[in-house]
Amino acid sequence: MHDGAVEFQMPTADQVDGAARALRMLADPTRIKIMWALLQGESSVNCLAELVNSTPSAVSQHLAKLRLTGLVEGRREGTFIYYHAADTHVRQLLEQALFHADHAKGEHPREHDPHHVHELG
Repeated sequence: MHDGAVEFQMPTADQVDGAARALRMLADPTRIKIMWALLQGESSVNCLAELVNSTPSAVSQHLAKLRLTGLVEGRREGTFIYYHAADTHVRQLLEQALFHADHAKGEHPREHDPHHVHELG
């Protein structure tokens, strides 16, 4: 079927596995909010808990999972740890998912307006 499509390539098994792991980690509303906040800059657990309307212990558990998959990194300063997104590639993924969510429920924000999606309350 795709024999004539010279440019057709499937992703490798490692790429598919990595993408599935990242998507599983982001398949949680609180983790989406945490990642969105961390894409704005580094933050402490307590600050993140306030931003995402959760408890510090719940946020710590989410951060541990996000760290294990390489989406989040931490920086120790004295007794505090400040977290940040490991890279900004996930921003595009979140922007597209949030844009899709608006589009699916009948809202049509300006085409790919990244300022529209920061209303994650």
